[in-house]
Amino acid sequence: MPILFYVNYFVLVPKLLLKKRILVYILVSVLFLTAFNYVMVKVIPHSAFATMDKEVIRSEMLKRDMPIPIMKGMRYGIPMVFSLAIFLLGGIFSLVIDFYKRERLSKSMENQQKEMELQFLRTQLNPHFLFNSLNSIYSLVRRKSDDAPEAVITLSELMRYMLYEVGETKVPLEKEINYIKHYIALQRLRLKNTEAVNLNVHGDTKHLKIHPLLLISFIENAFKYGTDYKGNTKIDIVITIENNRLNFKVDNIVGLYKKDETSSGVGLKNIENQLHYLYKDKHQLTTKIEDGYYKVDLVLKLEHDDLHNH
Repeated sequence: MPILFYVNYFVLVPKLLLKKRILVYILVSVLFLTAFNYVMVKVIPHSAFATMDKEVIRSEMLKRDMPIPIMKGMRYGIPMVFSLAIFLLGGIFSLVIDFYKRERLSKSMENQQKEMELQFLRTQLNPHFLFNSLNSIYSLVRRKSDDAPEAVITLSELMRYMLYEVGETKVPLEKEINYIKHYIALQRLRLKNTEAVNLNVHGDTKHLKIHPLLLISFIENAFKYGTDYKGNTKIDIVITIENNRLNFKVDNIVGLYKKDETSSGVGLKNIENQLHYLYKDKHQLTTKIEDGYYKVDLVLKLEHDDLHNH
């Protein structure tokens, strides 16, 4: 019995059926079963098949008055049916195991592909952010501003976070908000009038984790497009945390700086793709222009920081 099972399980199904050599598999299976049953019945007289065959025939002859040809046919038919069942069972097991292996491999490859795409998106974001920050510091140096050294220190804090913190899958929400505060501080040093730039955080930011660098693109674009013709920057940023739910809102005036579709868009398109990969059905993003303001409303369902809790 093990021979029937394992030949199909280890040899015929993997080598032929799974490689789509179906006709060869059928032919080899028929020849193998025929040869196996012949050997069991004819060559090995004391095998389980031969013994079972004789007992069945003897029992049937006592119970029924059946023709001799039919009884002789049963001698080969019953073992063939029994061996076919064991043989097919091995094939079914092999197919089931192969299915689960392929399923695990497919999920693993899908996860690897998503991770590679996500890393690519992040590498797009980081140089984009660094480029904007260096431009900000350059403008301070060019004006010989006393704030230039402080801007350099602030940028170093931002870069330290990006290099040593965001490598983790998720970071504490507090660190992400501190990163946003440092970025806003850097922009305040660069811009002329930022009295109308407001950041308000409501709720408990502890014990929650978030995927890093998700919110900064919206704030970058707010500073980029939220300056009027007088040089006044008007931005309202509100972060509200309630239970595991984060509501992030950014309102900025629609300034004179027009979006260049050919060179910009790395930030927002990037962040939309990241949200799709990281939060799937656990986020809701709405953007619109209303009453002269560009409005962003993002809702995220966050997870607890279990390590922090312990």
